[in-house]
Amino acid sequence: MGAAGSRLEKALGEQFPEGERYFGLENFGNTCYCNSVLQALYFCVPFRDQLLEYYANNKNTGDVEENMLTCLADLFSQISSQKKKTGVIAPKRFIQRLKKQNEIFRSYMHQDAHEFLNFLLNELVDILEKEHNAARESLQNLSLQKNSNGPIDGQPNGSHKELAVTWVHKCFQGILTNETRCLRCETVTDRDETFFDLSLDIEQNSSLTSCLKNFSSTETLNAEDKFFCDKCCRKHKKG
Repeated sequence: MGAAGSRLEKALGEQFPEGERYFGLENFGNTCYCNSVLQALYFCVPFRDQLLEYYANNKNTGDVEENMLTCLADLFSQISSQKKKTGVIAPKRFIQRLKKQNEIFRSYMHQDAHEFLNFLLNELVDILEKEHNAARESLQNLSLQKNSNGPIDGQPNGSHKELAVTWVHKCFQGILTNETRCLRCETVTDRDETFFDLSLDIEQNSSLTSCLKNFSSTETLNAEDKFFCDKCCRKHKKG
């Protein structure tokens, strides 16, 4: 691998990105589904920068419980801090935590990379939201101690907690707008949905732009697929 790494450096020459590290991940028995996703996430620079910032802010906190987020942050830190530009790293700690966290990934069977990506992103969001809520509750308790009449800016006990918009959301979440038009009265209805990923039909020799265009193309619904128009109060075709 060392020879391969040196060949890569020679091939790139002066074009080798400044401060970048190209490190392979050791396979622990059909864990290539995991390694491929981790590589893609590492080279998603906004995500990597946020994760390394999280690591820097929490590496000296002794009471932080190990979870998927801390293990991933540690792995990214190991890669980015390597003195060599190329090499191999064994993500052993991350794989162990993954298998402990979800029984689906405990076997040596090959798993679906897309399913793993969804699990990982949702797990990171859950951890960050819990940390956000814990920090918020801590501030509210501090306000209660300082003000005998109750919290100044806090929420009442039992009130609904707003979900935090984490940096994972900012990196990956998008908004999909579904527009329906009644072909009878021309009424247009919009519905927004958030998403982390889109399921695209990939055609041979097609571009991503073409796939997205097909995904967002207009379709007409007939028969049982007709929708109910609130203005006409009848089921009509949707264009």
